[in-house]
Amino acid sequence: QVQLVESGGGLVQAGGSLRLSCAASGIIIRMSAMAWYRQAPGKQREWVASITSVSATAYAEAVKGRFTISRDNAKNMVYLQMDSLRSEDTAVYYCQVIFGGRDYWGQGTQVTVSS
Repeated sequence: QVQLVESGGGLVQAGGSLRLSCAASGIIIRMSAMAWYRQAPGKQREWVASITSVSATAYAEAVKGRFTISRDNAKNMVYLQMDSLRSEDTAVYYCQVIFGGRDYWGQGTQVTVSS
């Protein structure tokens, strides 16, 4: 059974930083691309960043230059380092993986940026 558990969210002032973590179980992530998404109140879920099995990365324009996605295959973990946070980054952040033709999501972690 594949499970993703996010952590590291919280309340931070604008300009601050947070590091989100995603712990995977039931899957060995080293052969899988992983992604972070977010959903702000009243808005659709949106893609934030992705990292491939060979650690190639891609970012949404809104976070490029401020967020960094990384992975630690030995620990079966994926991270999202978020710097220079803005109020518009306030959202629930979700970890995602596609494995065996299925889409798996974590429960999300709340990030609130106060201005």
